[in-house]
Amino acid sequence: MKHINEGAAPAAKTSRLAALHTDTPWWRLSATAADAQAIEPREMVRMLEQLILIRRFEEKLLKLSVAGILHGPAHSSIGQDGAAVGVMSMLESADKINGTHRMHHQFLAKALNHATPADYSPLASDTLDAHRDVVYRTYAEILGLTPGYCGGRGGSMHLRYPEAGIYGSNAIVGGNPSHAVGYAFADKLRGRDHVSVAFFGDGAMQSGAAYEAMNLAALYNTPTIFFVENNLYAVSTHVSEQTRETRLSARGLSLGVPAIEFDGMDVVAARLAMQEARAIIRRDRGPVLLEAQTYRYLHQSGALKGSAFRYRDKDEEEAWGARDPISTFPAQLKSLGLIDDPGMARLERRADELIDGALDRLLENYGDEAAQRIRPELWPDPASVDSGIRGDLSELKGLRAVELEEQAPADLADAKFQDVISRAMLLNMQRDDGIFILGEDVHRLKGGTAGATKDIGDHFPDRLIGTPICENGFTGLALGAALNGMRPVVEIMYPDFALVAADQLFNQIAKVRHMFGGKFAVPVLVRSRVTAGTGYGSQHSMDASGLFAQYPGWRILAPSRPYDYIGLLNAALRCDDPVLMVEYNDLFKQVDKVPAADWDYIVPIGRARVARDGARCTILTYGVMVDICCQAAERTGIDAQVIDLRTLDPLGIDWETIAAGVKRTQALMIVEQTTRGTSIGSRVASEAQSRLFDWLDHEIVHVTGANSSPVVSKVLERAALADAQAVETALRSLDSRRGGSR
Repeated sequence: MKHINEGAAPAAKTSRLAALHTDTPWWRLSATAADAQAIEPREMVRMLEQLILIRRFEEKLLKLSVAGILHGPAHSSIGQDGAAVGVMSMLESADKINGTHRMHHQFLAKALNHATPADYSPLASDTLDAHRDVVYRTYAEILGLTPGYCGGRGGSMHLRYPEAGIYGSNAIVGGNPSHAVGYAFADKLRGRDHVSVAFFGDGAMQSGAAYEAMNLAALYNTPTIFFVENNLYAVSTHVSEQTRETRLSARGLSLGVPAIEFDGMDVVAARLAMQEARAIIRRDRGPVLLEAQTYRYLHQSGALKGSAFRYRDKDEEEAWGARDPISTFPAQLKSLGLIDDPGMARLERRADELIDGALDRLLENYGDEAAQRIRPELWPDPASVDSGIRGDLSELKGLRAVELEEQAPADLADAKFQDVISRAMLLNMQRDDGIFILGEDVHRLKGGTAGATKDIGDHFPDRLIGTPICENGFTGLALGAALNGMRPVVEIMYPDFALVAADQLFNQIAKVRHMFGGKFAVPVLVRSRVTAGTGYGSQHSMDASGLFAQYPGWRILAPSRPYDYIGLLNAALRCDDPVLMVEYNDLFKQVDKVPAADWDYIVPIGRARVARDGARCTILTYGVMVDICCQAAERTGIDAQVIDLRTLDPLGIDWETIAAGVKRTQALMIVEQTTRGTSIGSRVASEAQSRLFDWLDHEIVHVTGANSSPVVSKVLERAALADAQAVETALRSLDSRRGGSR
């Protein structure tokens, strides 16, 4: 390989400037005829067989799109398929990959390798049933059908086959690189000798998400390979219109990531680049950046060329067309005496038979014999549309569920809420070595900025990970680690910062289980401390419960006392769904009863508790407002029932307990501290109106903060949040309109 980073001299000699150099290597790899000759002949023919099959698979898919059989976009990989075949030949099934909306080529190459026994010879062996299955299930998935790898939910842009090491393609540009860092991080913690590869393009390289992922991989020295397919265009925008430095592999230098650029139209060069990357990782245990300089022959989606849309010209397309691996690679094998025309015909015939055989099982003729449609019995059942959004909590069955009121007083002791957070986490980390914590400053300041990780670093320094300021990046890392068998705990320092990580929290974590078929765990726990009332202002005072509630993949827990925090955390760290744990700063100094010794119990997710019984009205509340509502009932003399929801996500709210209360009191009030725009109360009120209309004799009252975010001014901050006075006023008003206390 040739070194690229020789160092540039200043434009003019000056005593003030001296050239700087980096120790990070940057190479240009070029394959030679000798390199091709050194590869086992059978392996060369296998790669050719895959290339032919992938190309014909894509060409047929485009015809299905034109015929209206394919629903949705057709992002073909034609032109980029040679590099996919080359790099996959150097990966094992246990190596993990992910990719973008354009991943048919990488998916097929990895899946076919997984399905191919070591002694398989394309020119001597019969067609493998395992290859038939790969082609059939891939077409089925892209067409949105039940036999697909994800039951048809993923389609073309969301392909997943974990048994083959394919952990998912991603339609959000830049959304996937941090996941690969997470896969690799998990493998590193577990001592597994695998690599993880993120495939993405020149467009994604310009995103902050890609930068964050590469920085984290370098910082934590994870075995991650960032594979950039530089096909020159982000849809229609040329790479020179995206960045001044068009040699994208140069990005590695600033982050200490060794980088290799190579001809992405050369199958052998792609194989060698992956081989070199693996060697670097074995030696240095850190990430590598590969840049394949390649070309997308067709437009972003569909069967037309880019020149049809006038963002590139035909001369450019013809120049790149002369380098098409579907022509150059067979010629290379012929020159080496590895295949002849009859052998080529055999491979082409086999590809056609695999494709035709798969589509015969998926399509049928109707009406005019020339017309085809999808076999009706292969469509998913519409009734299954919501299945798999999250699990059924069966993983919690058999665990000891005990409420505080069921504990013997002699077995209880006083504990401060803040201390309970760190101790409960420590006990869980001792129980489960798959739990690790990451977030900003969690490893410093005697427990992070909230004191919630106190003493954990003394016991598990390798599992308490202080991060750079990159919420999107480390949240994506957490998802990747969760998909690879870990239980990450993400601390978002302030709930407002969830918006910085919004893509990973809501496009990725919230949706990943459902869109990939709903049959696997996503055990990510996010903790965040609500600091409303502390003077931190509009961008540090949010309660994010209402935001997370918009995405049904999330479970949301909001404990209001130390005992419940322990039990809910124990449940959350055994739950296979994403969980948001909402912690209220106003409760941190609260001292209350917890078990003196045995903390191994759960508070069931989805179970509310009656914090105060009463007959006049039912108040639904949570978090910091639970005690405030109980005190309001005492001060006003109004016999209100107060229900602590504890679980806030709309699909998990305990309507059985709520209904029992409302049927008795016939009045309902919902109380929240947070501002109106980010509250969950309106949604709860709407659902309550639908479920409980026959038992309500009065309109539902909703107490919440103002429309304004809390600002720094103490007076205005107080005005933005609901308080005890607001609760008492609303309670008296409701009682008065119902005819006074009784």
